[in-house]
Amino acid sequence: MAKVEVTNVTVLDNPTAFNNPFQFEVTFECFEDLPSDLEWKVIYVGSASTETYDQTLDSVLVGPVPAGRHRFVFQVNPPDQAKIPPEDAVGVTVVLLTCSYKMAEFVRVGYYVNNEYVDPELMENPPPKPLFDKLQRNILASNPRVTKFKVNWD
Repeated sequence: MAKVEVTNVTVLDNPTAFNNPFQFEVTFECFEDLPSDLEWKVIYVGSASTETYDQTLDSVLVGPVPAGRHRFVFQVNPPDQAKIPPEDAVGVTVVLLTCSYKMAEFVRVGYYVNNEYVDPELMENPPPKPLFDKLQRNILASNPRVTKFKVNWD
């Protein structure tokens, strides 16, 4: 049985400018004291065709964790624009929130992200090189994909 369950994730400041930080309010239940840290990560998928462009935006260690309900806001910087292929900058991608215990990932919450221009002229005639300062990021917060993995909690 899992010792930790993510009970809610709220995406804050959404939609927002591409260059603004990602913000997630995470609520989780710990069913018994955990002597080791939980490691939370936010990963931005830079290209659907290869993991080469995935960026770990930040990670944070939380712990030791006592039994009970816990909540925190995880704010991370936006992805490095130079590491995103120009052809993948505009359109749909994914952001992942993961949690691991003793180096074993036990939950992954994935969200579709749509990066688009809001200026009608740029929407009709997108520039060949993305203008990141003109992009808006919209996370499809209402439909997360949650994947759970079995881990050894001892």
